[in-house]
Amino acid sequence: MKQRIAIAAVLLALIGAYLWWQGRPADGSVLYGNVDIRDVNLAFRVGGRVSEVLVDEGDSVKAGQPLARLDPAPLIHSRDSARANLAALTAANALAHQGYRSEETARARAALVAAEAAALEADRQWRRQSALAASGAISRGQLDTARSLRDQTQAQVVSAREQLSQLETGFRPEEIAQSDAQLEGAKAALASAELALADAILTAPSEGVILTRAIETGSMVQAGASAFNLSLTAPVWVRAYVEEPWLGHFPSGAKVLLSTDSRPETPYQGVVGFVSPTAEFTPKSVETPDLRTHLVYRLRIVVQNPDSALRQGMPVTVRLAP
Repeated sequence: MKQRIAIAAVLLALIGAYLWWQGRPADGSVLYGNVDIRDVNLAFRVGGRVSEVLVDEGDSVKAGQPLARLDPAPLIHSRDSARANLAALTAANALAHQGYRSEETARARAALVAAEAAALEADRQWRRQSALAASGAISRGQLDTARSLRDQTQAQVVSAREQLSQLETGFRPEEIAQSDAQLEGAKAALASAELALADAILTAPSEGVILTRAIETGSMVQAGASAFNLSLTAPVWVRAYVEEPWLGHFPSGAKVLLSTDSRPETPYQGVVGFVSPTAEFTPKSVETPDLRTHLVYRLRIVVQNPDSALRQGMPVTVRLAP
């Protein structure tokens, strides 16, 4: 009796081994991998007080949809200040390029004429005083006073002539270049202030699902501090591994079928998008006892018809499309 039981056990083991062997993919066309969904940490580019949170964990969002807002008042003040500074520098720059007004030039020309007349009269008085001083009709002090007045009026003529020349020539090239640089700096400052104001609204970069929310209304946030973690709806990839003998069966562009344990009867469509140029050891998440020491190549398979049933890290079976 014991001998018959032993024989039956051996037969059952052989049958099981045979069935397992028959079920193995003889051509290496079946691979195993995991779903790889990218996520992104979203943060404000500027700091401030949170005035409104518009989404919560689990919400689906569209690209460009507002997620949260900061109090814009400080940023509006900065923008208005930059705008006023730009207006002032724009006016100064226009003056530098256009030169002085004609009225200022005419006033300087009239001042030069008056200075020349005053200098001519002072020179006549000095000559007359010199003649009188030679005959002893006036004192030495009176002659010195006449000479001093002549010298002062001549200096005023030189000053008025230089002032007129400056007004007629306009600003120096260096002054104009400095004004141009200040104007460009003011434009950049205004653009930066406007960008900061726009950044007070945090928007979704693409379609996805909010995984985590790290801010609340009224809280202060620093620039770059994580506010949300967004799981991207697309693209959805599958990371799989293939042994070197079957690498040629999965070139870039090859079409495959992807099945999961939750819906094995309805496979997803996929395309091999990337084949790693370097080999690596089989990852622990997909290795079997006979593959633990095998070298494999990583594949990135793009899922063409993903849906919400595909979750991060979900195991997937990959087969070549017929």
